[in-house]
Amino acid sequence: MNWQDRLIAIYLYVCKHYQQNLWIYSQRMSNHADLSFSDEEVITLFLFGVMDKHREIKGIYEYADRHLRDWFPRLPGYVAYVQRLNRVADVFAPLLALIQQEQATRNAGQVWLTDSFPVILARQGHRFNACVAKQLADSGYCSTKKLYYYGVRVHIIGRSQPGSLPIPEYIGVTGASDHDGKIFDQIRPQLHNNELYGDKAYQRPDAEEVRQAQNLTVLTPVKKQTGQHHLEPQDQWLPTAVSRVRQPIEALFAWIEERTGIECASKVRSYKGLMVHVFGKLAAALFFWNFLRVSS
Repeated sequence: MNWQDRLIAIYLYVCKHYQQNLWIYSQRMSNHADLSFSDEEVITLFLFGVMDKHREIKGIYEYADRHLRDWFPRLPGYVAYVQRLNRVADVFAPLLALIQQEQATRNAGQVWLTDSFPVILARQGHRFNACVAKQLADSGYCSTKKLYYYGVRVHIIGRSQPGSLPIPEYIGVTGASDHDGKIFDQIRPQLHNNELYGDKAYQRPDAEEVRQAQNLTVLTPVKKQTGQHHLEPQDQWLPTAVSRVRQPIEALFAWIEERTGIECASKVRSYKGLMVHVFGKLAAALFFWNFLRVSS
């Protein structure tokens, strides 16, 4: 699919769902506002820019200003565009949910994989002075990257696909300090009749009770007990086996980061901007995977 067809496909999809129900999530403009550049165009331009691997809103805007004026003749100035984008920030989460629903109907019967990744507003020592989006963001630690940071954590439960990336069925965003196991305890009552693979953070003392009550088997690497230097022989195979099964969820995170640059949010300056950055980039990535990848 060439870029023109891609742009049209995004615009038609956004128009269809915006006019049906997404418009209710958009912040209302004043009666005297200039709406010649529509909300649908605001959203389309952002999604298209992310899919085209522009990492920042400024880069998306500058590309559109130079190359897409024929497609967006009423494109406002940069500051006005950012203001309009922030006004539709709450549209991106339900848009992402719609894309997820359409993905989920195409895939069933496979095991679940779960993990989380950071979205970093400030890192290391800079996190102490960070104050952006305090309604959600806070300070935490990412053991995978061995990094203290200020920001949020994106939690994903995806359904495994043989030979491909997992299909995300649950996506949640919490503060950086929220532990994976704590968040999983909130999600777990909705999961039934399957196996779920996670890292050590998802290991719970009531795993057997969960298996009996929900027919949900949670498989994680075995933790060493306090004072234990080596795992028992019968436990040594499990970390390798679980890691091998979990590898696709890590590959999914790497693909989303390569496609969108979602983990670096150092240019975000507001809560609305963070919602656009997180949910907008996730929506762009999943839309590309769901509708455009095969044709590209």
